[in-house]
Amino acid sequence: MQAYDRPRQALAVAAAMLAGCVDAVGFLSGDRYFVSFMSGNTTRLGIDVATAPPTAVVPLMLIAGFVAGVVGGALIATVAGARRKSAVLATVALLLAGAAGANAAGFGALTLGLLVLAMGAINNTFQRGGEVAVGLTYMTGALVRFGQGLAAHLLGRGGEGWSLWLVLWLGLALGAVVGATGWLHAPLLTLWGAATWAGVLGLAALRLPNG
Repeated sequence: MQAYDRPRQALAVAAAMLAGCVDAVGFLSGDRYFVSFMSGNTTRLGIDVATAPPTAVVPLMLIAGFVAGVVGGALIATVAGARRKSAVLATVALLLAGAAGANAAGFGALTLGLLVLAMGAINNTFQRGGEVAVGLTYMTGALVRFGQGLAAHLLGRGGEGWSLWLVLWLGLALGAVVGATGWLHAPLLTLWGAATWAGVLGLAALRLPNG
């Protein structure tokens, strides 16, 4: 986060909010499975294998779908070059719009599949040297970096910007609140809102110099 300017930092926090929103929707609509938190799904996979083996196929398919989304997003980012942020976010917007349409038609499994693809793809928004620079759907690493930065600060040798990782985590948490509240009161509107949100972020990324 520290390596980016303010507009890109703001874009990262807004994208993390989107991820939190979508993950909350997926969790509430998908029998308490996650569409962006694969550590949680891996734990569910292990528990299901031990307690109810036939149900293990659900977290396994979600993990596979997430990886497929990452692969697809990485290919799109590579082809898009300097405009990879807007290209990836446009792809996410289309996938979320598809999920909203599938939900409206009553296809729950397809909705969940499109959500997990979108969350895999969105992690390609911020790259450096072909590697993910800012993970947008998983915050364990962000909290570790915040904790390390706080420790260094307490020792009097901390650099600047470490608190940005906490801001990123707060973005995801706030997005989850928005997504959960929206899903409980207006589920279809929440999905269309998430798709619109991704589209707006894609347009905002277009305005960034050098992508």
